Amino acid sequence: MRVNEDDLVLITDAARQAGALAMRYWRQAPKSWEKPGQGPVSEADLAVNALLHDLLLKTRPGYGWLSEEDADTPERLAAARLFVLDPIDGTRAFIAGEDTFAVSLAVVEQGIPVAGVVHLPALDRTYTAALAQGARKNDAPIRASGRAGVEGATLLTTGPNMAPEHWPGGVPDLKRSFRPSLAYRLCLVAEGRHDGMLTLRDAWEWDIAAGALIAAEAGATVTDRLGQPLRFNIAHPQAAGVIAAAPGLHAALLSRLGHG
Repeated sequence: MRVNEDDLVLITDAARQAGALAMRYWRQAPKSWEKPGQGPVSEADLAVNALLHDLLLKTRPGYGWLSEEDADTPERLAAARLFVLDPIDGTRAFIAGEDTFAVSLAVVEQGIPVAGVVHLPALDRTYTAALAQGARKNDAPIRASGRAGVEGATLLTTGPNMAPEHWPGGVPDLKRSFRPSLAYRLCLVAEGRHDGMLTLRDAWEWDIAAGALIAAEAGATVTDRLGQPLRFNIAHPQAAGVIAAAPGLHAALLSRLGHG
C-alpha cells in the first residue's frame, strides 16, 4: 500500500480551514437540534461539512465519501480510497462553548487509514499521521506511553464503562478522565498524556478513523473492545468499541475485560 503524502498535506490544510470556519460559530449561540439516535447537530457542523466536501472532492473527485453529516451511500464501498470525517467531533461540547471539539479527517484505503488529521482549532492543536511514517502534534513527533499494567494507569473513558459488570475480575484501580471528543481522546493517548482510552459502545468510523491511525503510529495498540483489528469502509460503518493504549496496558485491559 502506497501512502500518498499529498493526501496528508491536503487533509491537514482542509482541517485547518474547517477549524477556522467552526471558530466563526463557536460561542456565538449557533442554531442546533437533535438528530434521532445520534445526538446534537449544529449549523456549524453542516457548514464545515459543506466546506470540506467542496475542498476535498474537488481536488480528489475519484475518492469516496463517508461523513457524519451526509447520508451514507453504498457507492463508497467500491472506492479505492475515501475520505472519512466528522466535521465537528464533540458537537455537544462545541455548542456549550467548550474548547475540546475537533475536526477529524482521514483517508482510508482497503479498509485501513493511510492519512489522518485531528485538528482542535480552539486549542491550536493539530495531530497528524501517515501510515508507517509516525505521528506528530503541531509538527513535533509524539509517542504513546510505555505503561505496562493497569494499576495506577490513566484511562480516558466514561463512568459507565467502569461498571462492575464489565470487569469479571474486579474493576481495575486506575485514574479515570474524560474528554467529549473521541478523536481527541485517541490523540491524547498518542502523545502520552494518558496511558489509554476505552469505549465499550460501538463507535462510528468517522469518529475514530483519523485518531486510530494517529494513536497506532505513535506506538499505541489500537483494537476494538474484543481485541480485533479495526477495519474501515465496511457496510455498517461502526466498530465494536475501541481500546487504544500502551501495548502492555492494552493487553492487561483485554485480560481484565475477559477477552485477553
